[in-house]
Amino acid sequence: MPLDPQVQALLTEMAALGNPPLPTLSPEEARAASEAGMLALAGEPAEVGSVRDIRVPVEDGEIGARVYTPASDGPHPGVVFFHGGGWVICSLETHDNLARDICRAADAVVVSVDYRMAPEHRYPTAVHDSYAATKWVADNAPSLGIDASRLALCGDSAGGNLSAVVSQMARDSGGPAIAFTALIYPGVDMTAKGGSMDENGTGYFLETDDMEWFMNHYLDEVDKAEAKASPLLHADLSGLPACFIATCEYDPLRDQGEAYGEALRANGVHVVTKRYDGLIHAAANMTAVLDGGRQLVDDVGAQLRAALHS
Repeated sequence: MPLDPQVQALLTEMAALGNPPLPTLSPEEARAASEAGMLALAGEPAEVGSVRDIRVPVEDGEIGARVYTPASDGPHPGVVFFHGGGWVICSLETHDNLARDICRAADAVVVSVDYRMAPEHRYPTAVHDSYAATKWVADNAPSLGIDASRLALCGDSAGGNLSAVVSQMARDSGGPAIAFTALIYPGVDMTAKGGSMDENGTGYFLETDDMEWFMNHYLDEVDKAEAKASPLLHADLSGLPACFIATCEYDPLRDQGEAYGEALRANGVHVVTKRYDGLIHAAANMTAVLDGGRQLVDDVGAQLRAALHS
């Protein structure tokens, strides 16, 4: 299908701004630019019952997290959320709207994890932080108003990668029990070449040069084929939780997200995969200007609600 007209208008507007390409920026400059740009596209934050910031213990210290609790009576299901940004940029703030939307739509407590990022903390620090935070949420579920038997993982892009990896680690390590995963245009194969990587490699917001910049900051070449970097390449994809995978037509990551869905399905995992025609990477953070992005977020919330409240 052609680009969504709202996407085309947004890309035209972005091009007119003449901002420097991501690979020419330092991580600090890229973080500042992403904070300003993404908050402008996210719109007004949705109301939830309460929001509070907490500290979570991890190896070598603590990290931050933000807890979003619905206004309805609990205990609620829990969703551990990992923000995108190529393991280098974005934050609890850039993804505040998305976490709020999931909290409301899924009627679940959302714990958004501020895992440590590259290049200051290279692979596998983000993986270890994310798994430690998930274990901590499960262990402290009552104090968070969470029913630990209904715990899900969710994330977009790099956060989708971390969600997939943590679900595999939880299975391989005997817990915590994960009931469901929702992966929003996840990066699941750091070795991927061709297909949508070439077809959508330039001109559609996330570009292949950007992805190389992210990966070079995050991991070494030798790490790319490891399962904790590329969960699609895990030797055993059986016994994983049911999963919803959202991909976007004009996204370089489209094919690997869909390949992960096919591989899970081939290994007996219940998977729903939905491609959002006409949309680009990061559409879930652009709900103020993209109706299709709003639909994607609503679908993620609905899938989580159905899985966790059944």
